[in-house]
Amino acid sequence: MEADELRRQVRDFLTNELQAGRIESNCDCWLSGFSADFSKRLGDMGWIGMTWPAEYGGHERSSLERYTVIEELLAFGAPVAGHWIADRQSGPLLLKYGTEEQKRHFLPRIAKGECFFCIGLSEPNAGSDLAAIQTRATKTKGGWILNGSKIWTSGAHFSHYMIALCRTDDLDTQNRHAGMSQMIVDLSSDGVTIRPILLMTGEHHFNEVFFDDVFIPDNRLIGLEGEGWVQSMAELAYERSGPERFLSTYPLLNELTNFLLEKEEHEGLLVISRLTARLWSLRNLSIGIADQLDKDVPSDISAALVKDMGTQFEQEIADLAREYTSVIPSVQSSDRLSRLLAESILQSPGFTLRGGTTEILRGIIAKGVFKA
Repeated sequence: MEADELRRQVRDFLTNELQAGRIESNCDCWLSGFSADFSKRLGDMGWIGMTWPAEYGGHERSSLERYTVIEELLAFGAPVAGHWIADRQSGPLLLKYGTEEQKRHFLPRIAKGECFFCIGLSEPNAGSDLAAIQTRATKTKGGWILNGSKIWTSGAHFSHYMIALCRTDDLDTQNRHAGMSQMIVDLSSDGVTIRPILLMTGEHHFNEVFFDDVFIPDNRLIGLEGEGWVQSMAELAYERSGPERFLSTYPLLNELTNFLLEKEEHEGLLVISRLTARLWSLRNLSIGIADQLDKDVPSDISAALVKDMGTQFEQEIADLAREYTSVIPSVQSSDRLSRLLAESILQSPGFTLRGGTTEILRGIIAKGVFKA
């Protein structure tokens, strides 16, 4: 019942935001929908850092209540990109591995919707082999000197900090995952350069980030030196298992359903019903993983499953809309169906890349099944 009441509150809040002209609904809102003001208003409502301890600015609510909020935000298509990564994985990572000083410094600001993080994993020459990263932190008095680069960094241009995976020891050919650490990088530091990678739409979501002798204080090392690989793998379970992995094009699905009902297009509605059944299955799997992560149960294989199946689901929605409507997609259109279809088509190629390529994810799943 608490979750039902919370769902009603979120819907009322979003309706008021829409009617006031402060937000609009978009596909892929958790990557492309940035509004610092909206993130701040969500923080004021207590809807960021919901499950975290109160002493760190959290609200000690259940994982189901948090899931309810983010599900409604995604289904609406609200501009949540600013705080998304910090709330989804940077905050939980700091709760698990961070120092007391890091928790007290960063978590309350994240929960207020005032502090944004991005992820520093992928590198230009590492491809899908994360163990091949070359960004390196060298010990110096009072901290570290960071050199290297990261690529496909979502939201770096509006983020305050990056959690970067880097080498702090020489590569061990017997254990390629050893010798890595994670550090909190202040993106306003001297030596940090952020360059945009524009989408085919001209939109700016991705970036290259370069580190040229960037000083990282000792108190910004997360956990122990050499723990970076374990930490980053734990992060990926959060990154791959949430409802954003299958709700990126939900606003289009909702609009398409209304269109087909109005046109009494029974064949299209039959296909929609099959998609809805798959959506329900993905949702239940995702909720189950959220509960497992709360209990610190390893969930990398099931998370990879959500990401792989969710990507296919998201892309099929756009294909279905093109098949059963004669709408001309246009991001400038005043017609909601036309605009949402255009957003889905243009952004869908990236669905199979971010969070792990389809081939990498299926390799993880296959290895997990084989071991079992």
